[in-house]
Amino acid sequence: MNKAYKFRLYPNKEQKELIAKTFGCCRFVYNKMLGEKIDYYKETGTSLKVTPANYKAEYEWLKEVDSLALANEQWNLETAYKNFFRDQSTGFPKFKSKKNDKKSYTTNCVNHNIRLEEGRIRLPKLGKINIKQHRSIPTNYVLKSCTISQAASGKYYGSVLFEYDETIMPAEVKTIIGLDFSMSELYISSEGESANYPRYYRCSLEKLKSMQRKLSKMERFSNNYYKQKRKIAILHEHIANQRKDFLHKQSRQIANANDLVGIEDLNMKAMQKALNFGKSVSDNAWGMFVSFLKYKLTERGKHLVKIDKWFPSSKTCSVCGVVKETLSLTERVYICDCGNVVDRDINAAINIKHEAMRTFALV
Repeated sequence: MNKAYKFRLYPNKEQKELIAKTFGCCRFVYNKMLGEKIDYYKETGTSLKVTPANYKAEYEWLKEVDSLALANEQWNLETAYKNFFRDQSTGFPKFKSKKNDKKSYTTNCVNHNIRLEEGRIRLPKLGKINIKQHRSIPTNYVLKSCTISQAASGKYYGSVLFEYDETIMPAEVKTIIGLDFSMSELYISSEGESANYPRYYRCSLEKLKSMQRKLSKMERFSNNYYKQKRKIAILHEHIANQRKDFLHKQSRQIANANDLVGIEDLNMKAMQKALNFGKSVSDNAWGMFVSFLKYKLTERGKHLVKIDKWFPSSKTCSVCGVVKETLSLTERVYICDCGNVVDRDINAAINIKHEAMRTFALV
């Protein structure tokens, strides 16, 4: 099994310059290989295999950066090609832009060239870099690779991937819960509990608007323009960190308390377009919450069951099972002829719970 730990990096001036150079070399090699593959295919109709080593004789400055970082760009390009020919909805590989605010490269651990020491990490070509380490790494974890990235705020991060062997025993299913997606609360559970999501983006929206208005009045590409852009990026990063912290805590509570969790298999991108609630859906980050919940349940030997998106969870009575033909979004209370009167979202969550049990062959 694999697990990644993310650390904040504090490189010195020389290390920052070398990291920036590595970002540029990786981008250059990727674009060069992609361009040659496209040109060769147009001329011959066949695929061309290229490697970063082909360019080091002509561009000697490529030798100054980590060779494994360049090799990973070749692997990324080949993966992008395979993904495109397997599923063309992913789109054809694109050239990397220098203007992209998010920069990163990955290097592999070979002969212990990457090592975690007390408050530092040793990386190829960079040497020792100070880090902020929040937790200790188990001794049986084997370090495999490290991804160095720079956020739009200018901060540096290192995501270190570890491999470990662990036998996970399936947990006996005793406690079961159903979760229904809620635009305002993130979710409503079959027990009637909600996440009470603080909506961090909405809380900071006025401040963001003010900062962006100020940016729009500045001379483009001036020093003050870039300073203001960085302030906006720092605020966006703060909002994202608040959101991740909240989602981690909520998913951990649910994973600790339940053995089986049922949710709807929702297409969040389609919901953003169809309902015109793009900001609200993105702010809730339901997809991120599901990802966190899934791996936390898997680590504990527990189960996440996704219910078919066409299952009529809202229209079905959770007591008698009768399905209403129509149910408008304005009806927030579900009223059935059998006498069942319940909140619409709680009713849906209960139905999701029952369907998850049926899908998992518990009933």
